[in-house]
Amino acid sequence: MDILDSIVIGAGQAGLSTSYHLQRLGIRHIVLDADSAPGGAWQHRWDALTMRDVHGVAELPGSTPPVRDGKRANQAVPASFDVYEREHGLPVVRPVSVDRVTDDAGTLVVHAGEREWRTRTIVNATGTWTHPFLPHYPGMETFLGEQLHTVDYPGPEHFRGKRVLVVGGGASAVQFLGALAPITDTLWVTRREPVWRTDDFTPEAGAAAVALVEQRVAQGLPPQSVVSVTGLMLRPQEREAERLGAYAARRPMFARIEPDGVRWADGSFERVDVILWATGFRPAIAHLAPLHLRGPAGGIQLDRNGRGTTAVADPRVQMVGYGPSASTIGANRAGRTAAKGVQRALASLAAPVTTG
Repeated sequence: MDILDSIVIGAGQAGLSTSYHLQRLGIRHIVLDADSAPGGAWQHRWDALTMRDVHGVAELPGSTPPVRDGKRANQAVPASFDVYEREHGLPVVRPVSVDRVTDDAGTLVVHAGEREWRTRTIVNATGTWTHPFLPHYPGMETFLGEQLHTVDYPGPEHFRGKRVLVVGGGASAVQFLGALAPITDTLWVTRREPVWRTDDFTPEAGAAAVALVEQRVAQGLPPQSVVSVTGLMLRPQEREAERLGAYAARRPMFARIEPDGVRWADGSFERVDVILWATGFRPAIAHLAPLHLRGPAGGIQLDRNGRGTTAVADPRVQMVGYGPSASTIGANRAGRTAAKGVQRALASLAAPVTTG
């Protein structure tokens, strides 16, 4: 069976950026994508999310970002990815859902059902969207209303006339409250007191936030998202929810869920029709388990004190869209770094073994 130089797993922003740079370095590779069409996780976002609402989509290398207008993000970004793939002739194969990656006498084998590919290196670019995190609370299985996660969010109109409990202290929760509070009754609960930014989010502030995530990855700890350490900010479209008191009325986490609502440790109770879990995502890396990349602390340690993309446990593996590169700007930069990491790994594998 033919052995490739590299396989990129995932064709979101990080995967496409990596493929672009691998191609420029002349490294023979393919990109395996689980979706049936271009667009990565963007194609699965809710219809009401427009390009004006998103935090930002950095341009892919050698390209320009989609226009920040009123078009649906789940159409505009996939369309731009589609054009990008075709313009640069990127070798994307889809749909291919990777089950696991194994090591066969020094060759990496990527398995997808009955199909498999052999390669000298891999670049993992699977992101987090397919691995939503849903915490367990006592009684949640008894709830008679709806329970939805961010990944299932159908848009604000679905909730009109319903009492909605938003759970989570991140940017998604803030955005959901901004959309829902003006049209229906909302409650907000978080495990910790929200931390709001009162200053401008400058490039220096962004670099400081990324550095905090890098520290965890350098230690082999499970990564936090970059957004989780930047603090919360309100955009103009969330000011009406603020005026209505949606954010000021935030409560600590409840103790248990009951059939028609939630109850706190002090005995107080709130009836709700919907629980919207804006509780984030975890890296989608279960398929890498056979390679034993995780360290004792539970995460995958990366080189260069967490600023690189090479797995310390196995230099044949690059991680993009993981930890500090799990943002649109970070993903682009990581693509270049990962391609160079692949180049180094291939050179090392080709180097003659000397004994002395």
